[in-house]
Amino acid sequence: MSLIENTFNEDDSHLDHHSSNSDTPMRENAFELSKEEKVSRIEKSVRDILETLGMDLEDDSIKGTPKRVANAYVKEIFGGLFPENKPNSSTFENKYSYGEMLVEKNIVLYSTCEHHLLPIVGRAHVAYISKGSVVGLSKINRIVDYYAKRPQVQERLTIQIVKELQDILNTQDVACVIDAKHLCVNSRGIRDIASSTVTAEYGGVFAQESYRKEFLEYINIETEF
Repeated sequence: MSLIENTFNEDDSHLDHHSSNSDTPMRENAFELSKEEKVSRIEKSVRDILETLGMDLEDDSIKGTPKRVANAYVKEIFGGLFPENKPNSSTFENKYSYGEMLVEKNIVLYSTCEHHLLPIVGRAHVAYISKGSVVGLSKINRIVDYYAKRPQVQERLTIQIVKELQDILNTQDVACVIDAKHLCVNSRGIRDIASSTVTAEYGGVFAQESYRKEFLEYINIETEF
């Protein structure tokens, strides 16, 4: 069950924001090339793009850009495409018998819109109710970061975070809300810098209004230090 608010440009009307599959679309041979080979290919492609745009690749300021972009794509921005970067999914027994909702809110999120390869910047709020297992708090942040670091649509990202935690914790009682700005809306096309996109995925008991309401009340509490 998802809540989606977004601003669309007329020239983007053909883009389907509702993916029928929550898996990131990948080719079967996606990992035949090594990371070094991918960096080399991307470097050449970025060089071709810049030269096509008319840039002078001999200029000191830009001649290293193709390699920098390639390294950033493979080793940072799209690191979530590589299975070996997936966070370890170890859990702990809920020895203290905590049976209420656990909420990790305001998780900073950086992702990339797969339609224009422009940044998505926002915050994720995640909750679960233990069925006997708990996960380290930083692990939730790492899961959000892992699935964010790939070409994404926000709806898919929200679902992937919930599904991953459901698998790890062996419970359907997981929820996630993401509020993010998309630079494909903010910096191009309509250039609406005020709008943001909100998506939500509610699993298990969070499908019930009372649990959703409690969760949303938690994430609206101001955190002060």
